[in-house]
Amino acid sequence: MITGAVTTRYTEALFALATEQGAVDAVRSDVERLAAEVADEHVAAWLFDARVPTGDKRAKVAQVTASFHPLTRNFVSLLFDKHREEVLRGLGTAFRHKWLESRGAVEGWVESARPLGSGEVSELAVAIGAKVGKEVLLENRVNPDLVAGVRVFVANKLIDFSVRGRLKGLERTLMESPLPSAS
Repeated sequence: MITGAVTTRYTEALFALATEQGAVDAVRSDVERLAAEVADEHVAAWLFDARVPTGDKRAKVAQVTASFHPLTRNFVSLLFDKHREEVLRGLGTAFRHKWLESRGAVEGWVESARPLGSGEVSELAVAIGAKVGKEVLLENRVNPDLVAGVRVFVANKLIDFSVRGRLKGLERTLMESPLPSAS
């Protein structure tokens, strides 16, 4: 999910306040719970429906956030005050990215023809982390179109260790190589 500039600004402000107050973990937990609620299509359809009065939305969201850290509750209330409820759609993703960035980590995924074991994924994450200079958290996704090898997507990069990728690389090398002169 791509987050917009407004969501990014609000998220950065929330993260900065949470860091300042030593409440990053509590706020992160709250944001994850809130993101899960907003991800429900029925909740989202109702929450972002312009025909539903703001007071009704605010009351319902207040029930969900009642057990949240005061900083998170105040933040959600501010979103309603500023008519920026739409920020709730991307808040979970944006906050997670900000949290990972603060740890010097990135998320990505590894495609393979078969499910990889957790040890294989961890080993690959460490190797890729050394290449990109960050801690890497990988998720395994099965892609039956791959014959062998893996493709890793991390930090806006594709690292292709698949057979197809290696063959394409070999083809490129051969096509770019000069032909010997016929003298």
